[in-house]
Amino acid sequence: MSERAAPFYCPYCGDEDLRPGEQGHGAWECGACNRAFQLKFLGLLARGLRRADDQGGDGA
Repeated sequence: MSERAAPFYCPYCGDEDLRPGEQGHGAWECGACNRAFQLKFLGLLARGLRRADDQGGDGA
């Protein structure tokens, strides 16, 4: 079993005062803005992400 991945900051206010929530796996509570949120891993993308500036060439 792996460790729980922790967010570095609140997605709403940006503060770092976070603690695990009581709602279960992936739930977090922010002490600064008093909001609760949940993180969920959806899976890997089949083809990956492509950058907008990636032309697929050799850079020349």
